[in-house]
Amino acid sequence: MNYFQQPQGIKGSDFSKFVEKYGKHSFLSLCDFSKLSFQAGDPILIYFDSSSVLSTLRQPVKMGASGLCADGNPAGFLDSKSTSCTRIFANLSKSCITDPVLDAASYYRDFTVLKVRVVFLPFAQHLICLTIHCLPLQLHTCNNVVSEVIYEIEFSGTHGIQSVSVQFKVSNISGNSGSSLQQHFTLRFWVSTRTLSHTLPRSGNPGYITGAPLLIADSGAMHILWSEGDGSCSQFLRHTVQFGRNTRTGCKLSNCNYIQQKLYKALQGMNKAEDLAITGSAHSTQAEEWTTILIRNCSVQAVNCTSCCMVPVTLEIQILWTKVGLMSNPQAQILGARYLYQCHTSAVPLTTVVTFADMTEWPEPPRGQPQVHWKLPFDIFFPFKVAMNLERSSYTGPVISMCLLFLD
Repeated sequence: MNYFQQPQGIKGSDFSKFVEKYGKHSFLSLCDFSKLSFQAGDPILIYFDSSSVLSTLRQPVKMGASGLCADGNPAGFLDSKSTSCTRIFANLSKSCITDPVLDAASYYRDFTVLKVRVVFLPFAQHLICLTIHCLPLQLHTCNNVVSEVIYEIEFSGTHGIQSVSVQFKVSNISGNSGSSLQQHFTLRFWVSTRTLSHTLPRSGNPGYITGAPLLIADSGAMHILWSEGDGSCSQFLRHTVQFGRNTRTGCKLSNCNYIQQKLYKALQGMNKAEDLAITGSAHSTQAEEWTTILIRNCSVQAVNCTSCCMVPVTLEIQILWTKVGLMSNPQAQILGARYLYQCHTSAVPLTTVVTFADMTEWPEPPRGQPQVHWKLPFDIFFPFKVAMNLERSSYTGPVISMCLLFLD
């Protein structure tokens, strides 16, 4: 038999039984789902068309105890943060006209942002101050210099950066030698809510590829909790669930008074998953290529406690899958999925767990494996004895004659 056994259907009442039988908890660290996509923390790439130079978007930071600006720090993808630093001008009259860090145009003009590592995205600017260039020094005052830069980046988990906008705050500085300016730089990321077309990204053809995004209907890839740098739960950023890779993420809520709906939203993300693609090449218009995700929420656990406020603290996404088709070219497909919430009456850290259980039924081999059986004679010296006997019988006559000859 060269085919895998036909997988059995999954019912809601049987889900726990199959998870207990086939589930294995072995968690792997998160990694990139595509070498072409930006990973969290990767420098955001920009391209100068006039000079054909590929560079990185910069977010200056303070350096050392002096707090002076270091302009070489790259802006990291999905790294939302604010920085500030100080600039000192030896000659304000000259810097007001020639220094690009004071000019708003230098933060957006003449370059484009890469959507992914190989796709370019036009740069959209939304300026608070329409005056782009700093005005000449007037009475030892430099007008409309950039005091704050705010980049806002819209991104999709499967399509990369969607748009970039920049806002400025400007101020006036006075003096000449030794004048200083405090600048602030902010980078914000938010998840794109644009409606996806019917052409969904693929994670295999047709079977899922290990490490590819787990597809959900109408929203692209499934996402789970994202922890900010301080350990708090991000409202917008989410990790992408990768097929075949068990994952555990966690974060803490800064406000323990979140109501139940807020916690469900934090665990599920902005786009609630209801249907899951059975194969990696599922079409959004074909209902038979999608399976409904079963949900076991806190209401089931709160039946014996009418005065309790049961809040979800852990979401375990259980996926049952199997291999089908030819054994020489197996294809992975999903049989069923369930959202299993663990709930408590008090605020505790949130956790998301993703587990994959392989339910592949391998066929019986047509025969046993070949084994070596050494067959030796009872007397391994038998061939040598036969040869010696033949040799003796053929040389008996000459030997006797020679003996008689010597006796004479």
